[in-house]
Amino acid sequence: MKKKLISMLLAAALGVTLLAGCGGDDKKDGQDTPPATEDGGDTQEPADVEEPPAETGDQEVLEFYHGYYHDESEWPAAKVMRDLYDEFAAQHADGPVVFKPIAVENRDDIVSTEVAGGSFPDMVDCGVAVPLAAISQNLVYDMKPFIDENGLQAAVGLNYTQNDVDGKIYSVHDQMESRGMWYNSKILEAAGVKPEDLNTWDGFAQAMEKVRGIGDGSYGYAAGQGSFIMMNAYMASTEEGRAVMEADLTPESIESEAFANAFKTIAKLDQENGSDHTVDDLGLVMDDFNKAGTMAVLPNGVWNASGIDEGLVDVIEPMIFPGNVSLSSAGAGLTIANNMSEAKTELALEFVRYMTSKEVAEKIFTGVQANPCNTEVDLNALAESSGNPATIKLAKACTMVNEAGTICESVAFIWGSDVTAAIQNALKECAVSGADIDARFEQLKQELTAIIG
Repeated sequence: MKKKLISMLLAAALGVTLLAGCGGDDKKDGQDTPPATEDGGDTQEPADVEEPPAETGDQEVLEFYHGYYHDESEWPAAKVMRDLYDEFAAQHADGPVVFKPIAVENRDDIVSTEVAGGSFPDMVDCGVAVPLAAISQNLVYDMKPFIDENGLQAAVGLNYTQNDVDGKIYSVHDQMESRGMWYNSKILEAAGVKPEDLNTWDGFAQAMEKVRGIGDGSYGYAAGQGSFIMMNAYMASTEEGRAVMEADLTPESIESEAFANAFKTIAKLDQENGSDHTVDDLGLVMDDFNKAGTMAVLPNGVWNASGIDEGLVDVIEPMIFPGNVSLSSAGAGLTIANNMSEAKTELALEFVRYMTSKEVAEKIFTGVQANPCNTEVDLNALAESSGNPATIKLAKACTMVNEAGTICESVAFIWGSDVTAAIQNALKECAVSGADIDARFEQLKQELTAIIG
């Protein structure tokens, strides 16, 4: 698909505001754990991890750069991922190629530097989209034939369609960035609202009005980043909106009725909701929802399950967006250099098979608390067997997202960080009481037109 080729450059800078990676690979909004990657910084070896044996004899070495460099005490999920990598390395230690995981803070900088010099690292768990220059120079390996020949379509899940670039697949992410909403049933009950009232956008607006009427310090939701997520979901709820969000942003889509309706509807909700809790990063108000229990609804990812305070587990529940919509994005991920030796390429592909297998997917779900790409895993059965309340909530959220009537990729991956920031800033300004939404939208259109050139 041509649109993906162009959008890769636009998405390259994205990672702080909305994405961080892609499910489990970057810091999720409000997640209490640090990100698995941060652009820049020095190389840092992971704590308590033994490297595979150095090259010996005729063995080649397949170097694999990843962003799970954190100490276990800092982010337990990073240790889970490193253990998975080390297990694979141990399985192939006596083969013709040694698998060498290397934890770094600046993996995407490493990629950029090598691509600028006309090369590509052996293998990288990319935090941002594969550079267009790497594709145009034929530096990265097309995994689609391997996926097709081995029947791995269900194992790679949404990667198969979302990471399709003109019929080729250059990256496979083992985790999905999956988003829906979470609600506090205690607040809704106090406001006289039933969860099913949130199934439509009109019902959502009425519910938020009732929440504002409680008068006990509770509030509806946090505008800003949350508003941008909701605008995505609103567009995805109509055929016209999906047509706009699934393609590159153009002058025609900027002028479309679907785009205008989505922006103005969410902006109006924000203004009615009030600007007191407007934030660029939902992480700044996560305690309001997960610990203090003062926010009624949170538009956030499935990973929020791990942040819920034990005292609120019984009242916080997941749901999908109004209109039976969820947002689930593959993002970047495992990427292999082209033109390596046959033995190194074979091991790299075997690693992709391993990381998307049911066995590893189950460990990613229970240990990393993320939505794995493999669609054949029974997440609910896995959660029930664990007996962990947070894992059970996670499974419920993942199932809702995966089974939504409409599942769309976030436009942040398609339109890029500049467009995302412009829209989010405009929504933030519209949350202020008395702001002229129509005038601010006209200004936004001019900004977006300038960005896309």
